Amino acid sequence: MLAQVTSAAIHGVESYLVRVEVNLSPGIPSFSVVGLAEGAVREGRERVWAAVQNSGFPIPPRKITVNLAPADVRKEGSAFDLPLAIGLLAGLDQLPREGLQGKAFVGELGLDGLLRPVRGALAIAEACRRAGIATLVLPRENAREAAVVGQVEVLGATHLLAVLSHVNGTRPLAPTAVDASSLLEKSGRCAGDLSEVRGQGHVKRALEVAAAGGHNILLLGPPGSGKTMLARRLPGILPPLNLEEAMEATRVHSVAGLLPPGEPLLRVRPFRAPHHTVSDAGLVGGGRIPRPGEASLAHNGVLFLDELPEYRRNVLEALRQPMEDGEVHLARAQVSLRFPSRFALVAAMNPCPCGFFGDGLDRCTCDPAQVVRYLARVSGPLLDRIDIHVPVVRVPFQDMKDDGRRGESDRVRHRVTRARKLQEARFGEDPAIHCNGQMGPRELRRFCRPSREVAALLQKAMSSLGLSARAYHRILKVARTIADLEGAPEVAPRHIGEAIQYRSLDRQSPV
Repeated sequence: MLAQVTSAAIHGVESYLVRVEVNLSPGIPSFSVVGLAEGAVREGRERVWAAVQNSGFPIPPRKITVNLAPADVRKEGSAFDLPLAIGLLAGLDQLPREGLQGKAFVGELGLDGLLRPVRGALAIAEACRRAGIATLVLPRENAREAAVVGQVEVLGATHLLAVLSHVNGTRPLAPTAVDASSLLEKSGRCAGDLSEVRGQGHVKRALEVAAAGGHNILLLGPPGSGKTMLARRLPGILPPLNLEEAMEATRVHSVAGLLPPGEPLLRVRPFRAPHHTVSDAGLVGGGRIPRPGEASLAHNGVLFLDELPEYRRNVLEALRQPMEDGEVHLARAQVSLRFPSRFALVAAMNPCPCGFFGDGLDRCTCDPAQVVRYLARVSGPLLDRIDIHVPVVRVPFQDMKDDGRRGESDRVRHRVTRARKLQEARFGEDPAIHCNGQMGPRELRRFCRPSREVAALLQKAMSSLGLSARAYHRILKVARTIADLEGAPEVAPRHIGEAIQYRSLDRQSPV
């Protein structure tokens, strides 16, 4: 007997439908799974066999063959346990085949028949919606996440028997409904407020500009000056996630298995801070079975690289393409994948190995050659892709006093959100561009055409600082953001002047 069940598999951060074909025939008893099934999928036959038997359905000796179509695409994970069990029971005439029409099944089975959660429920629900599948049956822990998608009836179950009762029509499962918009309205607050950082007014201004335009920023200063505190407060001044951004970020975290329990939707922007020992696969994604890296987990959020020169050079260089394109391209012998990676990069570094070069107290013990070698650990092409370089100076004693002010992040966030709305209106015709930091040459010519005074100032800066064409474009982008914060319709020389000040590594020699 042949039975067919619809399921789904994960490919990168997307999902595609899989037809699980179960055939039972006379012959030497066996249970084989074909269709480029990875280890966890093949091991599923043992879980399915025990779960079906322990649920009260003895399996007669048969030759059981399972095909996962399309058979030329690799499948991995434990989500095929439930559809495999459903197909097996349908092949044994324990389930009506008409009850399987228009339904998709995913879920891992325990040996006792209990359903356990799987990765990528949101992406699977989106695949069902695209394919016109009316109903998705999956573990109850994944039900609210899948229900965020809408237009698909999501049924959460805790046991194989509950799924069988629903298919038989004896005890239907209750649909799960989630209002994604109301979830975002209750978005959580990011920890920490800018007012907790004493002094550093110029750095806070630079963070505000970076947040308003989606620009990358480098904080350069001695230990204890507040670089890490400032970086960790950047998510608190970014605009709230909209529904599209929240679902994109949730999809990546769900596929990676990092979605917080009980949270069907990410409600605050991600903040990822990988240790400097991270590998290139850990940062941009990869592995034997490719998984999203930290750059993709920071999608629509912040990627913080502390002690930037301590990262291995090949790891940092792997970031260059994602920073330009907003996505990671992984090409392997058998698969080619794309992971989204549109993030705001915040990097922090000391000015020299001992950390005290240029702090004003003459505590630095490094010779000039050491300083040059230390700064050279970060390549020029990577620094060129960072829009804002800002020095973080030692905090004087008089600035350490608590002035009692609170809510500085909220005030900055209000100004940032207002500037972002101007940019959304400006780029409304191009859904691929959301902020000034993502502008290309065409948008720069259209929205940042310099006046005669601005062009003269830029020409002087390029000739005196030796700026590259990329640095020239990034100065224009930052200046456009500064103008948006003011509500100015055109870029003025004062905006260009401030933007040039944010290229500190171009303006001064390290020794």
